[in-house]
Amino acid sequence: MKVSMKDGSVQDLTFADELGQEAFHHTTSHILAQAVKRLYPDTKCAIGPAIKDGYYYDFEFSFPFTTEHLEAVEKEMRKIVKEALPLERFTMNRQEAIDLMKEKNEPYKVELIEDLPEDAELSFYKQGEYLDLCAGPHVSNTSVIKAFKLQSVAGAYWRGDEHRQMLTRIYGTSFPKAAELEAYLKRMEEARLRDHRKLGKELGLFAIMDEGPGFPFFLPKGMVLKNLLIDYWRKLHQREGYVEISTPIILSRHLWENSGHWDHYKDNMYTTVIDDEDYAVKPMNCPGGMLVYKVEPRSYKDLPMRVGELGLVHRHEKSGQLHGLMRVRCFTQDDAHIFMTEDQIRDEIKGVARLIDEVYSKFGFKYHVELSTRPEDSMGSDEDWEMATEGLRGALDELGLAYVVNEGDGAFYGPKIDFHLEDSIGRTWQCGTIQLDFQMPQRFDLEYTGADGEKHRPIMIHRVAFGSIERFIGILIEHYAGKFPTWLAPVQVKVMAVSEKFADYAQKIQDELIEAGVRSEIDLRNEKLGYKIREAQMEKVPYMVIVGEKEVEEGTISVRKRDEGDIGGMKAEELITRIKAEV
Repeated sequence: MKVSMKDGSVQDLTFADELGQEAFHHTTSHILAQAVKRLYPDTKCAIGPAIKDGYYYDFEFSFPFTTEHLEAVEKEMRKIVKEALPLERFTMNRQEAIDLMKEKNEPYKVELIEDLPEDAELSFYKQGEYLDLCAGPHVSNTSVIKAFKLQSVAGAYWRGDEHRQMLTRIYGTSFPKAAELEAYLKRMEEARLRDHRKLGKELGLFAIMDEGPGFPFFLPKGMVLKNLLIDYWRKLHQREGYVEISTPIILSRHLWENSGHWDHYKDNMYTTVIDDEDYAVKPMNCPGGMLVYKVEPRSYKDLPMRVGELGLVHRHEKSGQLHGLMRVRCFTQDDAHIFMTEDQIRDEIKGVARLIDEVYSKFGFKYHVELSTRPEDSMGSDEDWEMATEGLRGALDELGLAYVVNEGDGAFYGPKIDFHLEDSIGRTWQCGTIQLDFQMPQRFDLEYTGADGEKHRPIMIHRVAFGSIERFIGILIEHYAGKFPTWLAPVQVKVMAVSEKFADYAQKIQDELIEAGVRSEIDLRNEKLGYKIREAQMEKVPYMVIVGEKEVEEGTISVRKRDEGDIGGMKAEELITRIKAEV
């Protein structure tokens, strides 16, 4: 397909090309806006970008626009596609553009233009009677957009400012073929069924209360799951030579000024006043880790020094961005900070990359790697950034890991490697990260005595494997659709008696399972067996044990497995052996 690029050139691209897909989705957003303006001419248009897997457009309607209106808009969009309207690009100077948008009564466009330099040349795209301020890219003709779907309606503040106008955001997606759209919508339905918020409630794992938006409450079964992940994390890090620390949640403003967070991150921090001095609730663990390093003198013989912390951090997220466990205001970050010499950089980075690979493999995730480089808002010298970036790049090359370079997306104190894992239905999540930092050791005046007897500055790695334990649990819930593997299941076995008269034998089996370290629950309610089994299946328990007259006489148990059904009778010891083998 022909694509008009931001510089005015035209390229032949396909939907498989990143820019081709962006142009396809972006054009569909313009078709959406054109349809809306045809149906509701007094509507004001804001912005309509392409996003991952689709597009959205923000509007100010003169009436309450709801999902019931989407069908009419889609019908009008189909007409526009059939009209095969060419998309024509033209440019104007700033004042001409302002005059045009005022004439069309588009105040949001006027505001966008007025924020641009006076000498700016602005591009517009026109299709039929509709035109829009837009940098592009776009496909050449509306007829290219073969299959599309409007998916949802949401509220969105103009320019993300909660003090500005609340607009109506319409989300949609589009594809070159109807079969591709159908496959995508099926994936989205599967994702809906796996929604961790829905499953978390049904499985009794966590809750988000009105009294604490963005602050998750973990319920008993959720705490079992969380502690299993923490136990695994601790065993892995003990094996790899890490020591564990714990640092305070609230620390003084002076610390955050020294670390750079007060200048670069203050809007996301919760602050308080203690004894007439400013303090902040920690959004990150690293500054506390710097103070731990300085507790005593360090020698080159102490390095590399690998320090882990499961620290509870708090970050002020806007209410509209909160999403279950995926986007919260407090979470446990599985941080580690490695202090090292310059010649240890590559080996330590490779060691961390192998550890993260082991963690993701444990849970059945595939992943890809991105190397993020220096952002505009950063601190430090060009030489330090070059050395840090090449250290990460060299380690990835030596490991033979394929990666893409994500220009300008590093942390303000150093470049980073991000691990994007892929779940069972093909979605990607950014979790693990390795950040190389030359700045913070300088800011905190960290030192070690070298073999030459002189003082030297250590280099530091920040890294996480889970990222946020809360978010990782949300990902796991959706990845497994709540059907956790036996080692991770909060309840591994549900014991059920056919009737009350077999309750003593059921309790005996329950006691044996618990004694063997198997996480087990017992159901002695006076309910029909079929009801109990269905309920255990809804709870997604890996094994169900049923006992009745035959089992009591033979000293056995009848066993059902979650996805296999009845697997026959056996001794309790056999089931215990089987579960331990799986674990």
